[in-house]
Amino acid sequence: MRPSLSRTLTFAAAAALSAVAAGAQATPTTTATTTTSTTTTTVTTTMTAPAVGSQAPDFSMPWADASGARATPVSLSDLKGKVVVLAFYPKDRTSGCTAEMTKFRDQYATLFGDGVVVVPVSADDLASHQSWATDMKFPFALAADPQLTVADKYGSHVAGRPVANRTVFVIGKDGKVAWSDLKFNALSEPAYDALKAAVAAVR
Repeated sequence: MRPSLSRTLTFAAAAALSAVAAGAQATPTTTATTTTSTTTTTVTTTMTAPAVGSQAPDFSMPWADASGARATPVSLSDLKGKVVVLAFYPKDRTSGCTAEMTKFRDQYATLFGDGVVVVPVSADDLASHQSWATDMKFPFALAADPQLTVADKYGSHVAGRPVANRTVFVIGKDGKVAWSDLKFNALSEPAYDALKAAVAAVR
C-alpha cells in the first residue's frame, strides 16, 4: 500500500505544478491582448475651417519666389483692403499640385487679375519653393508653413499627416472669407470657373 500512496502523492504534486505553470503562461497572453487593443484605438482630427462670412484667421508666413525669400513675411493683416486667394496644397512638384499651380500661372490674368494677391501654401521649405518657382516661372510667391499651423487654422490639415489638404479660400477686402472650396479639384475645369467667379464677385 505504501508504494501506491507514494505514487498518488507524486502524481498529485505534478498536477498541481502543471496547473501553476499553465496559469503563469496564460497571464502574458491576456496582457498582450489588452495592450494590443489599447494601442490600436487612435483617432485623428482636424480643426474646423472658417465659415464663409466669418473673419479670416490672421497669419504670417515666410514666402519665396524665383528670386529667393522675400524680405518681409506675408501677413493677412498687411493685406487688408486687397482680395487674397489662399490656396493650400500638399507638396511642391507633385502631379496634382503642378497642375493647379500651372493653371494659376497660365490663367493668372483671367482667374485673378490685377490687385489680387495669390498665396499658395505648403509645408515645403523656402529652398524648395524657390527652386520650383524658378523652374515653373510662377508670377507669385509660395508661402512656407512647415509646422502646418496656418493650415490648421483654416481646417486644411488632418492631424498626423505631414502635408496640407488641397483647399482654396477667397478673402475679401474686408478680411472676411468670401468663398471656400475644402476639396478643391486641381483637374476640374468647373472648380477653376467657380474660383474665378468668386474672385470677380469681391474685386
